[in-house]
Amino acid sequence: SEQISTAGMEASGTGNMKFALNGALTIGTLDGANVEMRDHVGAENIMIFGLTAAEVAQARADGHNPRQIIENSRELSQALQAISGGVFSPDDRDRYKALISGLYEHDWFMVAADFDSYAATQREIDTLWTKKSEWDAMAIRNVAGMGWFSSDRTIRQYASEIWGVL
Repeated sequence: SEQISTAGMEASGTGNMKFALNGALTIGTLDGANVEMRDHVGAENIMIFGLTAAEVAQARADGHNPRQIIENSRELSQALQAISGGVFSPDDRDRYKALISGLYEHDWFMVAADFDSYAATQREIDTLWTKKSEWDAMAIRNVAGMGWFSSDRTIRQYASEIWGVL
């Protein structure tokens, strides 16, 4: 399950929890429900990458320079050159021009800043996938750790702490 929003920008959704309840392992940023999931399934059972919300805020305050980040990342530079060169749109080489320009000039969502960490984490996942018993154990720990998010516990807690009816 890929939950790759920019840290600090996503409301806490539950889609990732549904995946984890069914045994999916999660790769994601420290954002939204991923933070809570990590706390309950264990940091070793979720693949976190990228900047934290505090690092995103600091990068923006410091005048985030996505062009420099892209130029320093061989893998990202090559990918963006392929896209802008028409590899994925030979009939319209300018199809992704605005996307590429946005990444180089603004990149509000820190795609460039998170890219190398994301790619490295994907390679770790590729390796983990070949270790079936390790992968299976992590999947089982994810399912078991998701019990905290049950509707019974949540409603009981809300009834007691918020609604004051218990």
